[in-house]
Amino acid sequence: MQVARRRLDAVVGLAGLGTFLLCAYIVRHGTVSGPERTVFEAINGLPDTFEPVADGVQFLGTLAIGPIVVIVALLFKRWRLAVAAALVTFTKLAAERIVWKVIVRERPAVTEPDAIVRGGTATSGPSFVSGHVVLTSGLAWVATPYLPGRWKIVPWAIVATICLARVYLGAHNPLDVVGGVGLGLAIGGLVNLVVGVPRSATDRSAVV
Repeated sequence: MQVARRRLDAVVGLAGLGTFLLCAYIVRHGTVSGPERTVFEAINGLPDTFEPVADGVQFLGTLAIGPIVVIVALLFKRWRLAVAAALVTFTKLAAERIVWKVIVRERPAVTEPDAIVRGGTATSGPSFVSGHVVLTSGLAWVATPYLPGRWKIVPWAIVATICLARVYLGAHNPLDVVGGVGLGLAIGGLVNLVVGVPRSATDRSAVV
């Protein structure tokens, strides 16, 4: 398989970093703005009927998903994808810990006066950024070039669902997950530039 580096990864990585930094700037004091609270209440206040689905979906963002993607990639002999998934997982662990030391914002159970906490969700600890979303966004970006046709939509549908689920369950405020997507894309874009992607996925976006 021929491999290339894409301008697209550089552009998306920088856009993701910019999104993350903007969210970090907004939440730097640990507070929740009026508009963000409105969005939180709209999602968090949805009927309890959705709780079983949201509780199940959120596990697709746990740390175990990284090694699972690595194993599946190895089974299909996608060596570069296996390396990329491992790098995303390790980088996510390092990046989120740095963020948690710099930006201190508590969970919605502390910052939101009327938060509904579901599914045994943590009520204390760092909320910005969402580690679930960082990991799934990063993995989605490195995996997408290897997926055929409409299958490319699947990882992003998972990312979107996890974002909604984490807010619905009362685990995060909206900017926690938006910032998580940004940081995940920044990590995924950087990893793709380092490892490379199949040339068939580059079209006109290859840089080498």
